[in-house]
Amino acid sequence: MSNNSEVDMKDVELNEVEQEKQPMTEREAGNSYAISPVSEKNGIVKVKIPDEESKFTGLSKEELMKVAGTPGWVKVRWALLILFWLGWLGMLAGAIAIIIQAPRCKPLPEMNWWNYGPLYQIGDVNSFTKSSDLKGLAEKVQAMDELKVKGLIIGPIHVSSADEPEELKLTEISKEAGNLIQFQELIKAAHKRGISVVLDLTPNYKGKEPWFADAVSTVVKLEPALIHWLGEGVDGFLFYGVEKVSTAALSLWEDVEVLIHNQTESVEKKKVLIGVTEQSSPDDIIAVMNKTGVDLLLTGALRTTSALDVARTVDRLYSTYGQTRLAWNIGGRVAGHLASLVGFVKVNLSYLLLLTLPGTPVFNYGDEIGLQDEVTQNPTMVWEDSQENLTESKMDEITTFRKFFKTLSEKRSKERSLQHGEYLPLFSSPSAMAYVRSWDQNERFIIALNWHSEENVTLHLKHAEIPEHATVVFSTSDDKHADEVLNLAQLKLKPEQGIMLKFPYTP
Repeated sequence: MSNNSEVDMKDVELNEVEQEKQPMTEREAGNSYAISPVSEKNGIVKVKIPDEESKFTGLSKEELMKVAGTPGWVKVRWALLILFWLGWLGMLAGAIAIIIQAPRCKPLPEMNWWNYGPLYQIGDVNSFTKSSDLKGLAEKVQAMDELKVKGLIIGPIHVSSADEPEELKLTEISKEAGNLIQFQELIKAAHKRGISVVLDLTPNYKGKEPWFADAVSTVVKLEPALIHWLGEGVDGFLFYGVEKVSTAALSLWEDVEVLIHNQTESVEKKKVLIGVTEQSSPDDIIAVMNKTGVDLLLTGALRTTSALDVARTVDRLYSTYGQTRLAWNIGGRVAGHLASLVGFVKVNLSYLLLLTLPGTPVFNYGDEIGLQDEVTQNPTMVWEDSQENLTESKMDEITTFRKFFKTLSEKRSKERSLQHGEYLPLFSSPSAMAYVRSWDQNERFIIALNWHSEENVTLHLKHAEIPEHATVVFSTSDDKHADEVLNLAQLKLKPEQGIMLKFPYTP
């Protein structure tokens, strides 16, 4: 190709043109159209082609309208439109069929904040932390949150002398417990983590009886005290000996109940009234609850070695009240700590029982680490930074207890069947019991417990609501492992063993 060809020209090489052939003239061609100017040299023909490429302009609007109106296109459009609407109606019908055939979700029960997790009782502030005051307690709120605790029961912390009613000051914090500023910081720290604070306002907590001899004059002092502490952000109150005071001063006690419950109606968050009684039989517990009007009642019902008694008590109270008004405890500020009451071997079994029964579990401080009573029911709490005087085996024991407690409490907080599910008894005997917790279409759980300290037990669990096999979730002993599938008709439990199994919902 020649080097002096013009910039706006493109060379086209005609390889098949004979070299001796001369360029055709317009006249010789005999055509009526003009041929673009060319130049020829040694068989190479250079044709002048414009740089601008041809563009596709498509049909004009008028041409499109003309084509769109033809009978063929009209039929196509109608066919596509009909297909679209048929498809849309088909999908709508399918969606409606799925909604109708699918099982409807059961409406959630009305729940209060105290139904969502365990309550944690700290009767003696001085024994709970190194600083021995409310400030130290506020610093431990995070640790309580890690255990999924939903409420702290604090105190009593007010000024009182044993059996001396004239020394009672219900609105004043005793110096050994701390001061009002520390209490306000505790309320703030707890509420920030979604933990409520209940105040134990039992008047004569240092005396032999929870109430002074003149119960009437004491109850009269309660009203201004309740108003004071509600103003400080307290979420409820606890009283020991509620059946005694409600008998001695019924009308005044009813005023206390109304004051707390009226306060509940004026704010978003309900206030709780908790009573404590030493009664243990279902009939006596029901009588106290009906007479006192408390929201929750801590009792001695589970302080028994008979699984049959536990099963009968749970069945009776559950059928009478439902779970939102039930509370389950073994120890307490006066009763003592869990490990001292049931023994070390049954601590994990007791965790499993309390955290899976229908109702609110209540623990004494230190129960989560197997803390035992010493000279009094107020032993010093053991924390990670205060284990230097403990043996390695004791530290391992504490760690194991806390890990199991925490895992169970977390499971309860996540599973609707455990949190507010229905309770179905499967089996009960003097040494063992089993039950199911289930809610709507959620995963179900079977809890089986063997109280016997020496004998194995084999449970033959058969019921229309359970399958033939279920999968292990937790076990208090090492012979059962998570995800192991067991035959429910031959469920073997070792002495003092508890086990949780799961199975899916089937329509």
